[in-house]
Amino acid sequence: MKISTKGRYGLTVMIALAKHTGERPMSLKSIAQSHDLSEHYLEQLVPALRNAGLVKSIRGAYGGYMLAKAANEITAGDIIRILEGPITPVEGIENEEPAKQALWIRIRDAVKNVLDTTTLDDLSKYDQLEDNEPYMFYI
Repeated sequence: MKISTKGRYGLTVMIALAKHTGERPMSLKSIAQSHDLSEHYLEQLVPALRNAGLVKSIRGAYGGYMLAKAANEITAGDIIRILEGPITPVEGIENEEPAKQALWIRIRDAVKNVLDTTTLDDLSKYDQLEDNEPYMFYI
């Protein structure tokens, strides 16, 4: 499974919103500029996140986007599934021989575990860690 720019940029937007929880709504323009991304591309991603109930939009001169849930209630897995679809390393594993099928299932489950146990709150606080040591995920 390869996570495309949809998933990567979607995570970027969501982390930016999580870092600004409690502040005024953020515009996609400001997120795009601060991360050197295409605002137009981000505009294509946000409706799926809004329809899934992860972000809400605020209209008006000081409008923008905010998280619709607490950052500790949204996982990386939620975002990736919305933007990328099911987490599957290989299509059609049910047709594989048992040994390979077992391997693909173990890989899928390990990736799901990492994505489903990593919250936006975790990701938004990453640069605030005192030792700035990267997260270590064991698969």
